[in-house]
Amino acid sequence: MKMTPEKKYKNLLDSLKKMKRVVIAFSGGVDSTFLLKAATLSGLGEILAVTGQSESLPEQELSFTKEIAGSFNVKHKIIVTEELKDNNYAENPPDRCYYCKKELFTRLSDIASRENYLYVLDGTNADDIHDRRPGRQASVENNVKSPLLDAGLNKKEIRKISRDLGLPTWDKPATPCLSSRFPYGHKITAEGLLRVDRAEAFIREFGIKELRVRSHSNAARIEVHPEDFAKLTEDT
Repeated sequence: MKMTPEKKYKNLLDSLKKMKRVVIAFSGGVDSTFLLKAATLSGLGEILAVTGQSESLPEQELSFTKEIAGSFNVKHKIIVTEELKDNNYAENPPDRCYYCKKELFTRLSDIASRENYLYVLDGTNADDIHDRRPGRQASVENNVKSPLLDAGLNKKEIRKISRDLGLPTWDKPATPCLSSRFPYGHKITAEGLLRVDRAEAFIREFGIKELRVRSHSNAARIEVHPEDFAKLTEDT
């Protein structure tokens, strides 16, 4: 018999409660926000949400993590990650995400060990294993647990339960890191990431919620939904 989303959610809460003390990799996206909320509702002992701050994280996303963690009344730590100093990452190969996650999860594992947390958790869900996810290998290497995946919860189910819980992220668009705006092989720099972040922040002022500014050497390609074209082209 196919398990219902409600049953999966109950199993998630039960598994989280047994973990007692956890560090949660918290990006402020749909999955990690849902996981953090579930952890607060599960009755487990202590939660530390940790956000990795680097040039590849949009400024508005960092502010959002602070807001959400505060509203959940959980301990929140922001750490500066330095993936750009690793040429394996900065050269922007197809497995770039592995080096980013390696930096993050190594740091989180160190925090967990130093502060006596029992587990490090991430927001990988059941859909993610069907996609190409180089960063997944880094989580395996660092013994990071993925409770949403273990519970069999997919993105659609996570969004539905998030809506039922009143989470503001239930319909939040995907927000991949800023490095994803550059073609593979195009070197990632702090200056380039800042340029993209500022460009996207400017376009959001037109009331556009989901967009990408793709950097191609001296040109930029703006991607928005067709229904938002007029917002960019109409006279003001």
